[in-house]
Amino acid sequence: MKQLFLVLCCLGIATPAFSQSYTLKGKIISASTKEAVTGAMVLLQSQRDSTKKFPAAAGASGNFQLSLPAGSYTLRTWAFNFVTHSRTVILQEDTDLGNITLADDVKQLATVQVQGEKSTIELKTDKKVFNVGKDILSKGGNATDILNNVPAVNVDIQGNVSLRDNQNVRILINGKPSMQTQNNGLAQIPAGNIEKIEVITNPSSAYEAQGSAGIINIILKKNAAQGFNASLQAGLASPRNNTANLNASYKTQHVNLFTNIGVRDQTLLLREDLVRVNKNPYSLLRQHNRADLNSNSVNLYFGTDFYLNEQNTLTASYFRTKRDNHDTNDFSYNYFNAHGTSDSSVSRQEIYREPQIFNELELNYARTFKQPGRKWTTYVQYDFWNDDENQDIRQSGGQPGPLNIITRDIESSKDIYLQSDYKTPLKAGQLEMGVRGQWRAIRSEYSAAQNGKLLDGNNNKLFYDEDIYAAYTQYSRKWKQLDAQLGLRSELSSIRISDREQTVGKHKQYINLFPTLHLQYSFRHDWSLQASYSRRINRPKFWQLNTFSGLSDQRFLQRGNPNMDPMYTNVAELALLKKTGQLTVNPGIYYQYTTNYFDAVIEPQADGTFVRTWANMGNENRYGLDMTTTYSPYGWWRLSWDINWYSYSQRGEYAGKAYSADNTTWFTTIRSGMRFPKIVNIDGSFTYRGRRQEVQVTTAEQYRANIGFSKDLFGDRMSVTFSINNIFNSNILLQEMDVPAYSLSTRSQREGVIYTGNVVYRFNRRKNQTDRLPEEK
Repeated sequence: MKQLFLVLCCLGIATPAFSQSYTLKGKIISASTKEAVTGAMVLLQSQRDSTKKFPAAAGASGNFQLSLPAGSYTLRTWAFNFVTHSRTVILQEDTDLGNITLADDVKQLATVQVQGEKSTIELKTDKKVFNVGKDILSKGGNATDILNNVPAVNVDIQGNVSLRDNQNVRILINGKPSMQTQNNGLAQIPAGNIEKIEVITNPSSAYEAQGSAGIINIILKKNAAQGFNASLQAGLASPRNNTANLNASYKTQHVNLFTNIGVRDQTLLLREDLVRVNKNPYSLLRQHNRADLNSNSVNLYFGTDFYLNEQNTLTASYFRTKRDNHDTNDFSYNYFNAHGTSDSSVSRQEIYREPQIFNELELNYARTFKQPGRKWTTYVQYDFWNDDENQDIRQSGGQPGPLNIITRDIESSKDIYLQSDYKTPLKAGQLEMGVRGQWRAIRSEYSAAQNGKLLDGNNNKLFYDEDIYAAYTQYSRKWKQLDAQLGLRSELSSIRISDREQTVGKHKQYINLFPTLHLQYSFRHDWSLQASYSRRINRPKFWQLNTFSGLSDQRFLQRGNPNMDPMYTNVAELALLKKTGQLTVNPGIYYQYTTNYFDAVIEPQADGTFVRTWANMGNENRYGLDMTTTYSPYGWWRLSWDINWYSYSQRGEYAGKAYSADNTTWFTTIRSGMRFPKIVNIDGSFTYRGRRQEVQVTTAEQYRANIGFSKDLFGDRMSVTFSINNIFNSNILLQEMDVPAYSLSTRSQREGVIYTGNVVYRFNRRKNQTDRLPEEK
């Protein structure tokens, strides 16, 4: 009896010992980029009993965590476009494996070799990533050319960027705001300087709340190679778009010196035909505009990284762009009376000159800790720029006879950004917090004279000051297959606008809270479900508030509205990410509800002219379905398909008039990339955009097609590309407006098929090595 009691006691002690569970965690990163591999799969299989398997999926930060019984396991980690990693893990206590690196997939066929290439489009749990290095179609172009090849992104003829056909999108460079994104500055960023584009449709609280459509983050290249290395790029295009770019760096264990010098000489031809009909009494105007746009620019970027020790890095840099715009705009007006016969004609020519200088100083500090996942970063950025717009307008014909109008607008801005972020792991989950300040001062002094006499109301100076203070915190945690992140951001905005003549005086100050929630549930067999919510804001841009209007076309003026208020949007999304072999599918649905919605309004004046202004109108409901699919049927062939169907309803009132719009439409892009390194590489794309109805304007359907070829020479030290963009010369914008008093139709076109040739030569560097430009934050 004593022996039986002893055995039972031993079993009672041994049972909890054998059932003891321990925590196993780690972080999966890319061997080439050192970035987190989001959505990577993890499987631990017991070496003693192969039927016991424990799956998991890495979260948005690449981290995973499992609770397992003690024992020996085989750990397998894998992800799309990466080589599977295997290792043995002996679990006897809580264990942190640290970083687990996955190598880029390398496939070799009899006639085709694809070496460590990232897919052009990567689908991640919180963003879509477009890798520019493999995009033949944008070689020799600029940032706007690249954006036109990114899923769900479009850049129209005027340079306006939209995401999901919504222009309320925030554009960042390396995760930070920059004046390079203003005044058509994206056209001055060479494509060769861009590594990738991140599209974030529902950002977390760590990002600023500006932009209801989401955020487009342009990541510039950075260098990771020791010693001296450089690349030289030169390109020619028709219509003229000639470029040259030198990127070089010298890196040692303690310091990295880097520089980039680029020049560009470009011309564009824009044509616009406008027909305006006044219904009562009847009259007709046929207007033709021709714009010959010419610009040349020089970019200079240099700086240094100081590796103070293993935990501390300091970076200082300076960026400067000098751009000279010299354009010729011709306008012809033909008037017809009630009988349909010609009444009169007017000719108008504008000689336009605008030198611009943009400067940016930046200082970054990064501090890492021995504890994995703990990091502190701080940066300060100072932008200062100015431009000098000059118009010499001469008109002949019509009343009151020959005219000569001289205008000048001197604009300058000083912008300071300061941000500090801190991340730290907790016993359960991870905490992130940060603060940010932004101070902007814009000055615009405008003067105009007609036939030597000052024009009333057109000689003034505008003062615009914008201060934004923000703080955020967010907490993330993983429960088995569920990743959750809850965040809250607060922003205090202070905006002041006034003028020298004291005709405008506005000061608006408001504080807002912006909650965010992101959930991801990872199932077996490589698929996950994501749900997210955020509250966003759209503040009016400076040019939407600026009361000065250019006088190029006095019959169709554009003027800002200083009385505008910001609009607020609640965004909810649900998406599925499925990976099966060489197929990745990412369908999703989204809903956006906007209050205090603002849009452009075209108003007729008593003298028969039109003024396009901006105004708060009411509310907007927008919902849609989008899907991005990538498929590689063979190692040498990659296909992608992006489709977006959406509908919106707008209801509002302005100046006593009710405005409404209901629209359902869609757009799609198909891309194909084929790699034959011993012969040639080929990329092609086709984009279609359906008909769109806005508050006043209907836009016709549009399409465009592009194709490009590339060849690597001399052991990948040289790459030669040739692309044909806008193959069918179909970059045409057709718009119509029909109201009881008048109708207006326009046809705008950026003329010409674009042929681009580009050569890149690398010194002491391979093709898969990147350049050094500002670090990604």
